[in-house]
Amino acid sequence: MTRKTVKDFHPEVLKLFDGYVHGRVTRREFLDRAAKFAVGGVSAAAMLESLRPNFALAQQVPETDPRVRAAMMEYPSPKGSGKMKGYLAQPAAAPAKRSCIVVIHENRGLSPYIKDVARRLAAEGYVALAPDALAPVGGYPGDEEKALDMFKNLDPAKRNEDLIAAVDWMKAHGDCQGRIGAIGFCLGGGIVNQIAVRYPDLKAAVPFYGPQPKAEDAAKIRAPMQLHYAENDDFVDKGIPAFEAALKAAGVKYEKYMYPGTYHGFANDTTPRYDEAAAKLAWSRALAFFKEHLA
Repeated sequence: MTRKTVKDFHPEVLKLFDGYVHGRVTRREFLDRAAKFAVGGVSAAAMLESLRPNFALAQQVPETDPRVRAAMMEYPSPKGSGKMKGYLAQPAAAPAKRSCIVVIHENRGLSPYIKDVARRLAAEGYVALAPDALAPVGGYPGDEEKALDMFKNLDPAKRNEDLIAAVDWMKAHGDCQGRIGAIGFCLGGGIVNQIAVRYPDLKAAVPFYGPQPKAEDAAKIRAPMQLHYAENDDFVDKGIPAFEAALKAAGVKYEKYMYPGTYHGFANDTTPRYDEAAAKLAWSRALAFFKEHLA
């Protein structure tokens, strides 16, 4: 299968798609506005379909990988839905106290891509927990459009508490040696920022193109931060200057990386927005950051 890239789409179509997946543009609006960019017999509906994730393209660490053991589990969320579910991936080697990382998904729930990210971290020697915000309404449905609709109907405050509660479970988990990190993508990047606000003892936070917290909340951050942004991401990038100013004022140790020519979601290797060079570089930086701060 030939993987489509951002070069196969007009920049305005990519902006429309970003608006669609984040709820700023309806499906009907996407189809109507993208129609004028349809060329070569490719309809707006076909463009929308080709922009959706293809999870078969992306699996890097299969569920059968002998280095890893992984399964769904439950954890309490007393400030959210009461009970939550997540995907726990850890090294298959004999149990030992290890550093732990919470992995927060995009705004569609616990997709196969995010499960694979958790397994990638387990293969690197970490215990990784990826919660599913859709668990209270039946879990990730296996269909991105259904997942997006389900996600829109969640109570945002409860949803956030459900995701953040994963940190408390990890801190008490018997296989964790006490050093906790967090990584997240899109909405998950924003949740990682909120985790850093909430937990001054967090050891490392790595948000990818995540919405930034308010300046007064950012002032509470103490954890080292590694920030990853796409160059063509106006909605998220407009918040960078104020966030940086707040981090500097608070004396937070942080790194910021902007990836030229990329679009929101460039690290997700299931979609045409994936940028292989930028994604591999960002991942290597994230692993080095975790190694530095979680060792």
